Amino acid sequence: MKIDGNEIRPGNVIEHQDRLWRAIKIQHVKPGKGGAYLQVELREVRDGTKLNERFRSAETVERVRLDQKEYQFLFSDGDLYTFMDQETFEQVTLGSDIMGEEKRQFLQDGMIVTIESYEESPIGLELPERCTLEVVEADAVVKGQTASSSYKPAVLENGVKVLVPPHIEAGTRIVVSTADASYVERAKD
Repeated sequence: MKIDGNEIRPGNVIEHQDRLWRAIKIQHVKPGKGGAYLQVELREVRDGTKLNERFRSAETVERVRLDQKEYQFLFSDGDLYTFMDQETFEQVTLGSDIMGEEKRQFLQDGMIVTIESYEESPIGLELPERCTLEVVEADAVVKGQTASSSYKPAVLENGVKVLVPPHIEAGTRIVVSTADASYVERAKD
């Protein structure tokens, strides 16, 4: 589907220079001289290389439609991760190169994820926005720091370091954003 160069949004996948790119950041630029353009930071879908590109509104780019389907995470075997289709019960195995380190660390048994495919070939994985994990190690609160909204470092059960409020202690289950590994709230379970 053809779109104008200034219609690109973060998360869109476009075909540019005969490769698939995902828009990471966009910025509208209006220089003092010349026409306005859209500065886009792109990441190549398959190998993760980055590219900064300028698109003017007069240019057209090909926006790629991805097939998205929900799968359940079953198990990992080294660098291979196996998922099961929720409807047909077929299994799909993805390599760690498709997922990326930041997504692998939040995978939990039975987690429902969305796998993106292009022409029947898996190219990406989307995790749920949030997941619940247990704090295994938390620093002690320094007396006098509680007057302001200060945070302290903590380590989660998957080894990820996160900043948590002072009242969170080891053994507490918390909800964490999978996008940036930030504390959201104390788990209600």
